[in-house]
Amino acid sequence: MQDRSNLLTEQRLPESMNLDAMSIEDAVAVMNAQDAKAVEAVAKVRGEVANAIALVVNSFENGGRLFYFGAGTSGRLGILDASECPPTFRTDPEMVQGVIAGGIEAIFKAKEGAEDSPEHGAQLVDEKKIGANDTVIGIAAGGTTPFVHGALRRAAELGAKTVFLSCVQPVQNEPKVDVVIRPLTGPEVLTGSTRLKAGTAQKLVLNQITTLSMVQIGKCYENLMVDLRASNTKLWDRGARIISTILGLPKEQSMELLKRADGHVKLAIVMHKRGIDATAAKKRLDDAGGNMRKAIG
Repeated sequence: MQDRSNLLTEQRLPESMNLDAMSIEDAVAVMNAQDAKAVEAVAKVRGEVANAIALVVNSFENGGRLFYFGAGTSGRLGILDASECPPTFRTDPEMVQGVIAGGIEAIFKAKEGAEDSPEHGAQLVDEKKIGANDTVIGIAAGGTTPFVHGALRRAAELGAKTVFLSCVQPVQNEPKVDVVIRPLTGPEVLTGSTRLKAGTAQKLVLNQITTLSMVQIGKCYENLMVDLRASNTKLWDRGARIISTILGLPKEQSMELLKRADGHVKLAIVMHKRGIDATAAKKRLDDAGGNMRKAIG
């Protein structure tokens, strides 16, 4: 068993030594101060995050996928980020996937022992038919999770690009990957509870990776979610407002245009900008690789 006692996330935080005796107000202040350090830690690794984004974009542009592998909080964060991509960017659910040690049950109820098998991580890589066009990001706050190590090693064997997201210094037998993202968040307010600062840092990094990868492949225009497809009342309203903002049309006219585009915001805008029907607009978008700026140019 690997000695974890020297890992940053396992150290005690001097500022919270008397956490159990603090007033609620003082405890909140300590946590606020420590949470700010997560943001600072992520800022220090933005070059590595950018390198990871470049790998993901390359995968997407070549028909590949992005996978997150993790256990516990790390695994749940990967699943959360992946599950938000279809409603935000109108992606196929297969395009970004989160895989957690212990399976679906582990999302809702901790199955801590599930993370101890590197073979299981490798097996799931095979089950997902991961290959050379895919990118696999292993998430392990404490850096030592065997499930994640096994997944990364197998993915690399199969030719996939690999990224390791960890919040500690290099550990023994760490898998060799293409990019390491290492926001060093330090000791937690509650010793060893990496759902706190480390989890916050991981969430920030995942936000950046999927959001900016989607931007790079044309899923937004300016800073608007133009690849949205309206599927409920809130999204119909948002879609109409986006169209109104970009085209300068009244809200009612924008909504009518959106209906003619079957709820596709990007399609509606190309239809209006080019004075064409939905079929012709779809062809222009396809020819532009989905990039609306090119399609309306």
